[in-house]
Amino acid sequence: MEKKKEKVQVQGALSVEWIQNLLFVLAGNTLYALAVTVFILPSGMIAGGTTGLALVFYHQLGIPIEAFVSVFNVVTFVMGAVVLGRKFALTTVVSTFYYPFILSVFQGIPALGNMTEDMMLSVIFAGLLVGAGIGIVLRVGASTGGMDIPPLILHKKLGVPISVTMNVLDISILLLQMLFSDQEAVLYGILQVLIYTTILNRVLLMGNSRMQVKIISRQYQAINEAIATRLDRGATLLKARTGYLKEDGFVVMTVINSRELAHLNRLIQEIDPQAFIIINQVNEVRGRGFTLQKKDA
Repeated sequence: MEKKKEKVQVQGALSVEWIQNLLFVLAGNTLYALAVTVFILPSGMIAGGTTGLALVFYHQLGIPIEAFVSVFNVVTFVMGAVVLGRKFALTTVVSTFYYPFILSVFQGIPALGNMTEDMMLSVIFAGLLVGAGIGIVLRVGASTGGMDIPPLILHKKLGVPISVTMNVLDISILLLQMLFSDQEAVLYGILQVLIYTTILNRVLLMGNSRMQVKIISRQYQAINEAIATRLDRGATLLKARTGYLKEDGFVVMTVINSRELAHLNRLIQEIDPQAFIIINQVNEVRGRGFTLQKKDA
């Protein structure tokens, strides 16, 4: 009976997570379409990604843009489905159909195309919206399709940061367009890519960064106990020896949220004002107390 109840709870949690992820995918694609409608199309900004690559093949080899985009999207989608799984495939299909729909809705609102005629403002705000939109979609393990998929595959297989791969691919595609496009327009395009990949990286890391704290003190036992009982966090004791006096002891290592740092510092100062404290920011933490629920002892 208990196993059946647990199974129902897990299925319920998965369905809630699926709905949340779907909403994030829709929100991300909406921001992306808004950036295209309000800033990219009216300013005539040149494109990176699949469209930009298609332009290169069209001008150099005469391959029709629509044909190249269709084939490229199908190939990358199949690769993504094989490497990244069924969940990725389903959410990417949602992006594939929803993005053109919401784009057509926005393009039907004339006021959105008259926001600004300043090219630099268009570049900046397009970069902000595109970065936020793609970042939200990638954060839930989905994709907007096309050129977004290779960075996800490389990240999973080789651990290459997504923003770095997207930067390299988009800037390379924009530089290739110098063969047939205005060079100043290409520079604006590169600037937009740098902005959106910076924002994308921020969105991907949002809420995941934590503080790693290492405490060197003779009162390590009391500090370790205080972290567990008063801060409700785990800690690890690392065996160490001091460099000057050659004394054996332990370093207390713990990972906390940024808002808990001041509290931890007060605890340490109460126990040992002479404690040596090392603080590092880490990009992501997984495990009990962060991505897994705590269990009562």
